[in-house]
Amino acid sequence: MTENERIIRHLYDVAEVQDAQAFTALFTADGYFWDVSAGARYYGEDIGKTVEIYAIAFPDMHRALERVYVSGDTVIVELSLNGTHKGPLALPAGTIPATGNEIHAPCCDVFQLEDGKVKSFHCYTAGTIMLGQLGVLANLQAAIGG
Repeated sequence: MTENERIIRHLYDVAEVQDAQAFTALFTADGYFWDVSAGARYYGEDIGKTVEIYAIAFPDMHRALERVYVSGDTVIVELSLNGTHKGPLALPAGTIPATGNEIHAPCCDVFQLEDGKVKSFHCYTAGTIMLGQLGVLANLQAAIGG
C-alpha cells in the first residue's frame, strides 16, 4: 500500500467515526471538498460540514470501499455509501426529512494530494440512486408528465 492510499484510507476511517475536525485537518490550507451531486463546494472549516451532514442524516453511515486506484498524487476510490436515513438530510436545494429508508448508493471519489494532505476531494455520489432509495423520486413520473 502506498503512503497516499494509506492517507485516504485514514480519511475514510475518520469519516466513519464522524470526527469533522479531524477530517478537516487532513486537508491543505487551500484544499476543498466538492460534493458534485449536491452542487456544493466546501473550503476551510466548512469541509467538516460534509461529515456532520451525513452523520445527522445517517448515524449508522458506513462507506464500503470497493476499489482503490493510485497514480502518484491522485487517488480514486470506488465505494458505496450505506446507512439508514434517521435524521434530516440537509442539501443545498433543501432538507429531506428522515424516511427510515436504507441507502446503498454507489459513489466514486477522486482525490488530489499535496505534501501528504488532501488538496481536492471530488465526490461523485449516484444522487438519483440515493434519492430513489430514500423514496423521494416517487413523483418523478408526474413531474415529467407521465
